[in-house]
Amino acid sequence: MQYNPGWNNSSINLLHVRAVGPSDTLHYIWSSIGAPAVLLVATESSSSALRVNWTQLLSPAPAGAIWIDPPSSVAYSAAVVFTKLFEYSEAKTLEELFYPMYDLSDFSWDGINRTLNHTALTAEFTGIPAADPGGSFSNGSLAFRVTAYEASGRDGRLPSLLHTANSSKVEFVLAGVAPRGNGSRFVLEVATVEETGVVQKLRSARSIDDEYTPTIFEMLSLVAESHNDSSALSFLQWKATAYGSQTPRREDSIQCRSHGLQAANWTLPASAIVHAYFGESVGSTYTVSAINISFGGEDGKVYEEKRYLSW
Repeated sequence: MQYNPGWNNSSINLLHVRAVGPSDTLHYIWSSIGAPAVLLVATESSSSALRVNWTQLLSPAPAGAIWIDPPSSVAYSAAVVFTKLFEYSEAKTLEELFYPMYDLSDFSWDGINRTLNHTALTAEFTGIPAADPGGSFSNGSLAFRVTAYEASGRDGRLPSLLHTANSSKVEFVLAGVAPRGNGSRFVLEVATVEETGVVQKLRSARSIDDEYTPTIFEMLSLVAESHNDSSALSFLQWKATAYGSQTPRREDSIQCRSHGLQAANWTLPASAIVHAYFGESVGSTYTVSAINISFGGEDGKVYEEKRYLSW
């Protein structure tokens, strides 16, 4: 794990996680410059290296500021961007009242160097809105906790997800943020960037009995597949549950729903590293998809009581 390689300023965050095999490398590049995002680059070389032109990356035109050396070693690249947080409450008439959304590219983020743990392979991106007129974040924050792994296994904490040495985990945490309505529910928008010829599919698998997360029967996967042979290139996988406690137990579970995958024909999400790596040719060379993940029980009361949400 490298923090801001080649740059000695902690007012911005770029975390490079590298997993090296005998003849290949996985590069995970996490950053909160703009909307929080992760780039995944798989290379067919055990000596491929991340290169960053910092002056260009922090300029208004970052295209081309991040690349992998040698470029010919890159076999696959994609990005996941956490773009927006919506909040809504249901009125008595079953109408939904949406509050002004939180654009995560307009957040200010703490330096992750104080949370970076090279032994546990963890780091935490914690942010608050740059402007918070209602004061909802005066005692709270939104965070993305990142974990890398050195071996295969299963997470000790619920929902006890499986992982390999190739996978990383990201946990979304809303802590202490004051809801703006009674029974507020939250929705996280997640966007993906893929090369043309790669198709995103949302898959759901149900198992009747999962001894590791009893009562949670659904596992969802956003899988990137090659057009040609349907082989899976990468995936984002989660159990259909969130939790209302820092030390989750079964009774702390919060319902978590996924709302259909949409082709997002808007511009590339406002993340500096995504622009820096993929450039500006998003409509022609890359496709952007988005999915909304919503959290809340039937009445949204769990968050209101606990003021804590982890997914």
